[in-house]
Amino acid sequence: MAKQKTAYVCSDCGTEYPRWQGQCNDCKAWNTISEFVIASSASSSRNLGGYSGQTQAVVETLDSIDLQALPRFESGYKELDRVLGGGIVPGSAMLIGGSPGAGKSTMLLQVMCQMANNKSALYVTGEESLQQVALRAQRLGLAKDKLKLLAETNVETICQLALQHKPELMVIDSIQVMQVADVQSAPGSVSQVRESAAFLTRFAKQQHIAMFLVGHVTKEGSLAGPKVLEHCIDCSMMLEGESDSRYRTLRSNKNRFGAVNELGVFAMTEKGLREVSNPSAIFLSREEQQSPGSIVMVVWEGTRPLLVEIQALVDYSQMANPKRVAVGLEQNRLSMLLAVLHRHGNVQMNDQDVFANVVGGVKVAETSADLALLLAIVSSFQNKTLDKDLIAFGEVGLAGEIRPVPNGSERISEAAKHGFKRAIVPKANVPKQGVVGIEIIGVSRLSDALEAL
Repeated sequence: MAKQKTAYVCSDCGTEYPRWQGQCNDCKAWNTISEFVIASSASSSRNLGGYSGQTQAVVETLDSIDLQALPRFESGYKELDRVLGGGIVPGSAMLIGGSPGAGKSTMLLQVMCQMANNKSALYVTGEESLQQVALRAQRLGLAKDKLKLLAETNVETICQLALQHKPELMVIDSIQVMQVADVQSAPGSVSQVRESAAFLTRFAKQQHIAMFLVGHVTKEGSLAGPKVLEHCIDCSMMLEGESDSRYRTLRSNKNRFGAVNELGVFAMTEKGLREVSNPSAIFLSREEQQSPGSIVMVVWEGTRPLLVEIQALVDYSQMANPKRVAVGLEQNRLSMLLAVLHRHGNVQMNDQDVFANVVGGVKVAETSADLALLLAIVSSFQNKTLDKDLIAFGEVGLAGEIRPVPNGSERISEAAKHGFKRAIVPKANVPKQGVVGIEIIGVSRLSDALEAL
């Protein structure tokens, strides 16, 4: 019997080492290196009935590759197709992560039942029984006569049955419970997750099967398992949503076939997840009586603008070190913007607690929210209400300048569609032809923006 090869892999960054050590040299994390067994190709071929996952390699030129051989097909849900880059690509491996109860299995069951009307679909469940999946489909009112179900956790058996039924779509729920026979570790370990994901991804690409992998998340909110799990798949998505909110957001963190950071919005109902075609409307459910410290900003999510409300609260601090709290925004950037406001706006907040929040649980990562955040902070500090029909966006530099942001005209047009009458934007983002129905105020300095209020 051939001796099994072992390797030691960091579960955070995926770096391999020839022997165990306490700290990873790349990510500097402690106690994240664990042992896994490298499966031999001979045993994998024997367990899968002759299929080893290896094909004859062929060298080709770029112009000889047929780009029409793998057309996209729609999933029946426009928000999901948007996140995927326009539809599902045959032979692609897609990973959907999320906290327990977010709706991952519900979404995929809805998609598979919808797709089973036109294509061959196979749903593989490793955590739930077939009766539990059937009960969920009955509760959601889904068609149950076309979708094929399989309760199995052995990767070789799954691929062998898939070769017989030849599905065009597959769901693996979840990758953390899958196991390869040649790896002696327990399911969910670094070695099992890595080998199972690599084997399933290779099988999907060579058999041209669109495969969805369901992944768990850690307490920190990141995908569980080794980092190489995100490297071997084509698309990585996260389904997020607060436990007390009925809305769910699907965001792509990696996509080889479309835009990154695309956002899809769904609402959880009694009949499962429903698409939200106009997400700006749900994030703009503002009160009739406008309060100080509230303003609407326009952020760019993937390929479309999104209007969200940002709120700020400034209060006198009883402590020597005032608090700086940001929810949905970057904490360090809030401190930096307050320093810019002091230096170039003559507004001092050394003795004030500052709290900032993005309404609706949206996480804003781009710098276009800088100007709106500062205007909301000044509004709360001076206890003056901003106009309800006012929007703002723009990046604020350390020298107090207002820098332009991408897709400025599209942002202003989206605000005009929702009835906003005034917009404070960077001077370089002012359209030459203007936008009908909205007054555009272009500013180049932070002092100009404060004067425009």
